[in-house]
Amino acid sequence: MTKRKKLNITVLLLVPLLILFLGAMSKQREEKESPTVQSVKAQYAEPGPYQVGIRNLKTESEKVLEITVWYPALDDDTLDHDITYRYEIKMGEPIGTVAIASFDGQAVQDAPYDLSMSPYPLVVLSPGFSIGSTAYAWLAEHLASYGFVVISPDHQEHLDPQDQLWQSAITRPQDILTLFIYLDEQVKSGGEFEELINTDLVAVMGHSYGGYTTLAAAGARIDPSALQSHCQNAVEEEHEAAWICEMLLPHLTDMAELAGFDVALDDLWPAVADPRVDAIVSMAGDAFFFGEDGLAEIDIPVMAIGGTADKDSPFTWSTFPAYEYTSSPARVMIALNNAEHMIFTGSCQKIPWYLKFFSGEFCSDTTWNRNYAHDLTKHFTTAFLLAELMQDQKAISSLFQEGVDFVDVDYETKAYED
Repeated sequence: MTKRKKLNITVLLLVPLLILFLGAMSKQREEKESPTVQSVKAQYAEPGPYQVGIRNLKTESEKVLEITVWYPALDDDTLDHDITYRYEIKMGEPIGTVAIASFDGQAVQDAPYDLSMSPYPLVVLSPGFSIGSTAYAWLAEHLASYGFVVISPDHQEHLDPQDQLWQSAITRPQDILTLFIYLDEQVKSGGEFEELINTDLVAVMGHSYGGYTTLAAAGARIDPSALQSHCQNAVEEEHEAAWICEMLLPHLTDMAELAGFDVALDDLWPAVADPRVDAIVSMAGDAFFFGEDGLAEIDIPVMAIGGTADKDSPFTWSTFPAYEYTSSPARVMIALNNAEHMIFTGSCQKIPWYLKFFSGEFCSDTTWNRNYAHDLTKHFTTAFLLAELMQDQKAISSLFQEGVDFVDVDYETKAYED
């Protein structure tokens, strides 16, 4: 999941006390009623023309990753068309993975691939820290309905910010490279994805630590000097997100060693990226790792989207620098005014009664209606990926500055002009 405030791992082992504690401390909030997206203006919030299938697979390489795949599918009446997604948090042992909520979807499990218009562009979707991939199924299904194959790796981490945050900063970008190695084999004759995926048309997107992973996959390089300066200022100023820095600063040397980097702590670290990545979408992604110089290494199209009331990955630490400091001539920034960090995770249609208090911080937003935020995110990401991976002229036109006008949204672009 995203990086919850200084959770003590010993407390995590005491589930009943944890639930009571969070229930007492967190507000019972109800999402505000916000306007629905007008279909005329937000045409890409509506589902695309493809039936969607879903498969659960594992990479067959040195590092085994569980992956979830959403794809254009053939309709098969013999298969179950009802699917319920679990919104999972990986808590670690002895608790394991906890489903705090669930929501319904449209994908058909193990449906046959629709190869009528293949091969399809690839979208790699990196989840937030310790969050299961299916928490983002609402977006993955939507993109697949427009002719993308969406693959989400299950990063091997759990909710232990003290230990896992710094390790995941290194292992997550490596996971993306592992996934590409697997895909290169599976698109060959006889492979799982033969004729299905075009691995020369690739986008990476993600939320929170998944957004950090996305930026790294595009070529951003960690700037340890800038990171230390940023974090020292945050700690001194007692910034509300300074706890993240306190988890990272003591481990910079450990991070370099884990990555196998023989570098000085004041040099830009090597990129951990694949040159085939053509475009990225960072949703509240942790850009502060890279500083201005590290982000300037990115020269492919970038969309950065985030909430301005985000306390876990503050807008000025994440969305703004991902837009402002990358070198790409094609950039888009979307600010969801007063939205919070978890607005991009799954809908919580069903919540177990014993997790009602615990789920509050993950399932609601103080000022935003989740469905409205999801519709906006669907619209913008679909239009951006159609524009950049398929050169769709209608999608390009929908991203022009003068054509974007939604309630509670600030939009800025350095590329899309009439």
